[in-house]
Amino acid sequence: MTAVERPVAGPIGAEELPALRRRISAVLVASQILGGLGVATGIALAVVLAQEVAGTESLAGLAPTATVTGTAVLSVPLAALMTARGRRPGLVLAYLIGALGAGIVVVAAAMDSFPLLLLGMAGFGAASSANLQARFAAADLAEPQRRARAISNVVWATTIGAVLGPNIAAPAGRSVSGLGIPEAAGPFLWAAGVFLISALLVAVLLRPDPLLTARALAPVEEQSPAARSIRAGAAAVRASPRARLALVTVAVSHTAMVSVMSMTPVDLGHHGASIDLIGLVISIHIAGMFAFSPVMGRLSDRFGRLAVIGLAVALMACAALLAGTAGASHGQTMAGLFLLGLGWSAGLVSGSALLTDSVPQPARAAAQGLSDLTMNSAAGLGGAAAGLVVAQASYGWLNLVAACLLLPLGALALFTRGRPAAS
Repeated sequence: MTAVERPVAGPIGAEELPALRRRISAVLVASQILGGLGVATGIALAVVLAQEVAGTESLAGLAPTATVTGTAVLSVPLAALMTARGRRPGLVLAYLIGALGAGIVVVAAAMDSFPLLLLGMAGFGAASSANLQARFAAADLAEPQRRARAISNVVWATTIGAVLGPNIAAPAGRSVSGLGIPEAAGPFLWAAGVFLISALLVAVLLRPDPLLTARALAPVEEQSPAARSIRAGAAAVRASPRARLALVTVAVSHTAMVSVMSMTPVDLGHHGASIDLIGLVISIHIAGMFAFSPVMGRLSDRFGRLAVIGLAVALMACAALLAGTAGASHGQTMAGLFLLGLGWSAGLVSGSALLTDSVPQPARAAAQGLSDLTMNSAAGLGGAAAGLVVAQASYGWLNLVAACLLLPLGALALFTRGRPAAS
């Protein structure tokens, strides 16, 4: 097919696709920078704020749990909206809900209401859902042999905002000290404004919609509405061993990362770390998550998705060993958190590319929504358990549990490697 119907106006010729890919990628990169800034600014002190409001460490882990739960709960509705209307409406709505959630967190902190804080954190998670879904938007029009690189470039864009975010958390907190708002809630006020700008950027510039354009380019027999349903997406995943491996990869990688990362600020605080040092450690961790994602994308395209999944398992196992045995050594904790982020990057990029490769085009948006639901539901449970494990045992035990999660993933990857790709 040499041309398709443009969702807004005029036909798109095949010769226009490279320029269109670059323009859509640029918009997604810009939105990821802003979205990453907003999410990281708030997440840096989420556990600290929750501990202040709840008055107990054992409930502190519920703050990141509420965030990933909100991300998970919204994944399927957003996937359904994107399936029906395209990427743009789904991303805009997610950023708007994220801004509302951040505002609720600020109100909850001022009122000292822990239940309201959890509600706000759940809404805040919608912005994370937008950031995650953007990687799939980058893959909509990508050539198959460059799909992992397209995903990784958008994931990489989060580096700028995500690394800056924890480091401006302290100034953001000080900026609201005269307003009767706890300092740990200040970053959420800033995040709300950033999410609103992200929503506006996507609404105005993400045109034509990449998913609708990719759908129009697909063969006529693949354009049935029934083939695009959530049920069809779930069926496509069940039918493909590699798609199932992709879901397990992103779920385990995300669960191990969220569980360890969410309780690291608390452990550092126990060993005398200042808020500025905690922000630096989280920044290094986030740099590992995002800064090297283009490397993971190129490795995945060059050596295959399964090889990079194996790399993810190895990196995260080393991270658990370093962080779990660090004790008062802040440098060792920092090294462990960096490797944890690097392993997460390898797992997310390779798993996302493998999922997109393994399901038919009509079912991809639904399968991708199912993937985000699975990974964030699992991470939500992990985050909730993390606070209890640290309170009842130790941070070292938490890392040991995270390492144990990697064993079945490694076994499944080896088993799947021995099966044909089309099975």
